[in-house]
Amino acid sequence: MGSLSPMHWMLVIAVFVLLFGSRKLPDTAKAVGQSLRIFKRETSKLHDEDDAVNGRQSATVTPAQVAPATSDVEDRLRALEEENARLRATSGN
Repeated sequence: MGSLSPMHWMLVIAVFVLLFGSRKLPDTAKAVGQSLRIFKRETSKLHDEDDAVNGRQSATVTPAQVAPATSDVEDRLRALEEENARLRATSGN
């Protein structure tokens, strides 16, 4: 039921002949082939552009850029802990 039998294919061909006429079928087939070729070319360009963008993004993110931010956060945390301890010591008196 899922596949097309030869009878189905003959019916499809007959519909095409009736719609386009026997003279226009070769031109129509050529136009469809060219359209598919252009479509495949454009989709492959999109895939190539995506790969290039992904390659540039992965090249710009490095672990060395993340490491200084961690030490800045640790320094800020130490400073806040010292200030917190100083404030507790002064409020306790």
